[in-house]
Amino acid sequence: MTATTTVSALAAAHADGAVVIDVREPMEYVGGHVPGAVLMPMGQLASRVFELDRSRPVFVICASGNRSRAMADFLERAGFDARSVDGGTSEWIQSGHPVVRGTRPNAA
Repeated sequence: MTATTTVSALAAAHADGAVVIDVREPMEYVGGHVPGAVLMPMGQLASRVFELDRSRPVFVICASGNRSRAMADFLERAGFDARSVDGGTSEWIQSGHPVVRGTRPNAA
């Protein structure tokens, strides 16, 4: 069973430097993402899993939580402590958390 977490829990973990993987498509990511989130679209995650640190929890986010749930499940099966963010980027934005626009994880 895939572990899920809330936007509030992500915000707290994010303040402590959590690893955040955004599995949306590039155009969605450019439109607004969690500061520091690394873009790894669903179709690329399996081939890029080596980029992730198995010793740290990984927060997986998408637009609403559906894609992130599937990808967190994949990461759990691969030996990661992965958590899908319920409500995704949409809820992150609606909750008033900071958003970055552009292609880089911390672009202004």
